[in-house]
Amino acid sequence: TLGGVCLNVGCIPSKALLESSHHYEFARERARTHGVMLAGVGLDLGVMQKRKTEVVAQNTRGIEYLFRKNKITWAHGSATLRAGNVVEVRGAPPENNVTVYKPKAVIIAPGSVPSALPFLPFDEDRVLSNTGALALPEVPERLVVIGGGVIGVELGSVWRRLGARVTIVELLPSILSGYDHELVHEAEKAFRKQGLDIRTGTKVTGARREGDRVLVDIEKDGKTETLDADRVLVSVGRQPSFSGIDAKALGLALGPRGEIAVDDQLRTNLPNVYAIGDAVGGMLLAHKAEDEGMIAAEVIAGRPSHMHYGAIPAVVYTTPEIVAVGLTEEQVKESGRSYKVGKFPYSANARARTAGETAGFVKLVADAETDALLGAHLIGPTASELVAELTLTLEFGGSSEDIALTVHPHPTLSEATREAALAMLGRAIHI
Repeated sequence: TLGGVCLNVGCIPSKALLESSHHYEFARERARTHGVMLAGVGLDLGVMQKRKTEVVAQNTRGIEYLFRKNKITWAHGSATLRAGNVVEVRGAPPENNVTVYKPKAVIIAPGSVPSALPFLPFDEDRVLSNTGALALPEVPERLVVIGGGVIGVELGSVWRRLGARVTIVELLPSILSGYDHELVHEAEKAFRKQGLDIRTGTKVTGARREGDRVLVDIEKDGKTETLDADRVLVSVGRQPSFSGIDAKALGLALGPRGEIAVDDQLRTNLPNVYAIGDAVGGMLLAHKAEDEGMIAAEVIAGRPSHMHYGAIPAVVYTTPEIVAVGLTEEQVKESGRSYKVGKFPYSANARARTAGETAGFVKLVADAETDALLGAHLIGPTASELVAELTLTLEFGGSSEDIALTVHPHPTLSEATREAALAMLGRAIHI
């Protein structure tokens, strides 16, 4: 089907399960705080998985419609890029027909694949990648997640909500590497309170499958332990997919991490060959790839366009949601630049109180002299919906004062964004 990793085995199915599991947990544990008394709340995982599959199918059918509407030919098969920008597409068996295309330009967009541990290969039964973790037929009793990145904490949250005992093992000192330190500290506190067993600074030294169990050996500070799980999710990173692309034979230049090297117009070193998405590295995000695709298409069409990576938001769809755009405080500090910080807690926001979602805060980082916004970091309810305003401010070179002077409706969660900007200026009202 169309849609790549995100639509088929990434963002869309994971968000469908996150949404469903959120409703299940709310009905079981939190509805009563709103005076809604529910008896006999149960889980039908089959229905939940069926709904997830249909959500994906609706989106893939939508892309098929857009292909027809825009008169795009869909060559359904396995493609190989040959020298001279020749693309061979081998159709499905048994015919295995080969169609040859000689286009004006080629965009390489093969996506990425999960990285495996050498001693624990994926079988998508007991040892899972993100693909297998999205399609479990039953809730695991014990789930071990190796890797505390975005995929690990999101899918770990899904199965924790549905009843699994989840342990996240992360080699680094904290989960969600690369995010603002204060944000991560708040996230770890929230996740542990929810029941996630988070083992940071912990190395996986080995693992083995024994029947329907997977034994994972871990070590921290010289102390060893073996975790017993019925499923293990390996989420230690992703790498570019090179299916149909022989970079060496083509003379295609690669970057230091094995990604396809491109310029800010997504051009590779090969004439009229462009590359986008996970294959070019950077942030492995669907909206980043979408923007790169738009830029590449515009360049091919002869329009002046280039990619700007300074204002791409990243979201972790847990509860609370976690969002980052621009520079972290640590990055600004390391640069030696003079800066200031404005923060506002959701606990002081009226809409957050009405919803009973008061954990988290909005944190803004700005240049101390010019007040230009440098970064924004949010952890709290609907943070993914609030970040667009801050992304726009960054994109247009705006300041915290621009946000502070903008009237926000009351009562809304977006007022926390304005209050953080006011706090930056020493004029916060509600703290």
